[in-house]
Amino acid sequence: MPPLPRCGDVVHVGQDASVQFSDLNAVDFRVIRVHTWRTYDGWVWLDGYVLDTSGDAVERRTIFVQPAGLRPARRTRG
Repeated sequence: MPPLPRCGDVVHVGQDASVQFSDLNAVDFRVIRVHTWRTYDGWVWLDGYVLDTSGDAVERRTIFVQPAGLRPARRTRG
């Protein structure tokens, strides 16, 4: 299993991480918690914030993703 994101990491969540995040629904996400809930092998629940293009938090969410599909965020706060 790939390394899990850590609190404070900003990751790009797209279709490789979960089918619910197609190219049109992909988000940059600041992780605030990685849950240790038992789930399917290769999947994890994350709490965090969806970021806008300026890097500001606009929505808090809990998402179910495959860590292998997470990528470094494309945008950073400038």
